[in-house]
Amino acid sequence: MNNGLKFGLFFLSGIALGALGAVAVSRGKLNLKPVAADLISRGIDVKDALMSKVEAFKEDMEDLAAEARQASDKRKAAQTPEGEGQAQA
Repeated sequence: MNNGLKFGLFFLSGIALGALGAVAVSRGKLNLKPVAADLISRGIDVKDALMSKVEAFKEDMEDLAAEARQASDKRKAAQTPEGEGQAQA
C-alpha cells in the first residue's frame, strides 16, 4: 500500500469519525461538557505548575546575574587603583 493511499484512508476515517461525533453531540446522546470542563481544569493546573517552575528559574537566573555583576565589579575595583596610579604618573 503506497503512502498516498494510506494517508487518504486516514483522512477519510477522520472525517467519518468527526461526522459521527457531530451527530452524537447534536442528538444530545453525548454530553461533552463535564469532560471538557475536567480537561480544561487539568490544563490550568499544568499551566500553573509550569509557570511556578518558570518563575523559580527566572529568579535563579536573576540571582546568578547579580552575583556575576558583583564579581565583575570587584575585579574592576581591584584593577582600577593600579591602573589609575600608572596613568597619572
